[in-house]
Amino acid sequence: MKNPTVGTVLSKESFFSNTEITRQHPPRDSVPYNSAMRDTPPGKSVEVDNSMSAQRTGKGTLIIEVTFLCLALGFLWFARRLGYREMVGDLSISFVAIMVEALPFMLLGSVVGGLIEAFIPPELVRRLLAGRNLSTVFIAAGLGIIFPVCECAIVPIVRRLLNKGVPLPAAVAFLLGAPIVNPIVAGSTWLAYRYDWSFLGTRMICGYAISVTVALIMNYLFREKIVLLEEVRSESTSACDCCEQGHDVGAAATGTVSKFLAAFQHACDDFFDVGRFLVIGAFIAAFARTTIGVDALQDLFASPGVAIIIMMGLAIALNLCSETDAFIAAGFRGVLPDTAQMAFMVLGPMLDMKLMLMYLTMFRKRFIVALALVAFAAVLMSMIFLQYGLGGLPGGR
Repeated sequence: MKNPTVGTVLSKESFFSNTEITRQHPPRDSVPYNSAMRDTPPGKSVEVDNSMSAQRTGKGTLIIEVTFLCLALGFLWFARRLGYREMVGDLSISFVAIMVEALPFMLLGSVVGGLIEAFIPPELVRRLLAGRNLSTVFIAAGLGIIFPVCECAIVPIVRRLLNKGVPLPAAVAFLLGAPIVNPIVAGSTWLAYRYDWSFLGTRMICGYAISVTVALIMNYLFREKIVLLEEVRSESTSACDCCEQGHDVGAAATGTVSKFLAAFQHACDDFFDVGRFLVIGAFIAAFARTTIGVDALQDLFASPGVAIIIMMGLAIALNLCSETDAFIAAGFRGVLPDTAQMAFMVLGPMLDMKLMLMYLTMFRKRFIVALALVAFAAVLMSMIFLQYGLGGLPGGR
C-alpha cells in the first residue's frame, strides 16, 4: 500500500517563490508507516492513526491526573496529621486565589476560540498571509492581535491554512506568536503582575521576536524538505485534542444559531480540557509559595540561568493555556528571578507536551524535533541576554 505524502517545498530562487503545498511520492521508507495501516483500506488510515494516538494520549493524561490527585490528597492529609494545619490553610488560600484570578481569562479565551472556530473561515487568514515576501512572516507573528486564540485552538487553524497554501514560515510564525501576542493574554499578564508594564511589554516583545526568528530559522533549515504529513486534511479532521470526535465546527454549522451552538460546544470542550492542567499548575505554584522559602533557593538566585532552565522545563511539563499561565508564573514572584518567570510564560505557549503531541498531526517528527530545539534555544538565549546583558527585565521594578 503506497501512501502519498503532502510536502512543502521552498525553492532556492526566492525566499517564498514556491511555498505552495505539493503532492509528492517519496520512497516507501520515507513515508510514515505503522502496523495499524497495514491492512487498512485507503481513506481510513488517517482515522485509525488519529484514533490510536488519541487513545494513547488519553491514557497518559489520565495516569498523570490520577497520580497528581493521589499525591496532592496524600500531602494534604499527612500535613494535617503532622500538625501543619496553618501551612495547609495558607496553601489552600493561595491555590483558590490563583484559580479565581485565572478562571475568567480561561473562560474568555475558550469562548473566543470557539467563536473563531465557528465564524472565522481559514480563507480570511489565508488572504492575509498569501504574499510571497518576507513581510508575511512579520504579519503572521502579530496576527493574534486580530485573532486572539490560545495554543490549543490554533493548531487546527494552522492545519487548514497549510492546506490552503499558506507559506510554511508564515504558518510557523502564526503558530508560535498568536497564542502570546493577543489582547486576552496581554490582559491576563497585566492583571497577574499587578499592572506591571515591564512584564507585559517584555512578554509581548519577546513572544513576537522569537516567533519571527524561529520561523525564519525553520525556513532556512527545511526550505527544500518535505515537512508535512499526509494526514494534514483539516477539512475532515481536527488536530485539537479537545475535539477528538473530529467534527468540523465551521463546516457543519450552516446557520447562525447552529454556529453559536457549535462555538459553545467547542468552548466547553476547550475549557474543561485545559482546566485540569490549570488545576495542576495552580497547586504547584501555591505549594512552592507556601513551602519553599527564599533562603532555600539562594543557589538559584546565585545562578539565574539554572532557574530559567527549571522554569522552562516546568512550562513544558504543565501544558498550561496561554491565557492563564501568567497567574501561575506570578505565583513564583519573589521566589525566582523575573527572567525565569518570563521564560515560563514565553516558552509554554510555543512548546509543551500537549502541543508536541498535537504537532504530530501536522509535521514529520524530524521537523518537530528541530522546532522544539530551536524554540527552546531561542527562548533560553533571550532570557540569558535579559538577565546578564540587561540585568533583568527592561523597566523592571
